[in-house]
Amino acid sequence: MKPGGYFLIVAASGLALSSVATLGLSVPAAAATVQITMRDLEIAPTAAEAKVGDTIEWVNKDIFVHTATARNGDWDVTLPPNKTVKLVLKKPGTIDYYCRFHPNMKARLTISP
Repeated sequence: MKPGGYFLIVAASGLALSSVATLGLSVPAAAATVQITMRDLEIAPTAAEAKVGDTIEWVNKDIFVHTATARNGDWDVTLPPNKTVKLVLKKPGTIDYYCRFHPNMKARLTISP
């Protein structure tokens, strides 16, 4: 055996093993956090996109209590003044939601699989 040959074989074997180990495997993307703000009796953004597993972070920057109430009944989150509330998304769909106390505050969340 030539000097250094052993290390060359190990390096080549390691490369082959790592290539075989990753073939056909996909790594799921990390969940994201989508921030939605309620300020001056408005929701911003009024249209947001997320994926199942992502976290919605509603931030109430008003002096009023607000809600994020899904029209389809999927959630009804109460947001005290100057507080943040989080919700992990469980299923896909397009959800229209509003504030029960201020019905003119409306938005839409599109959740992909």
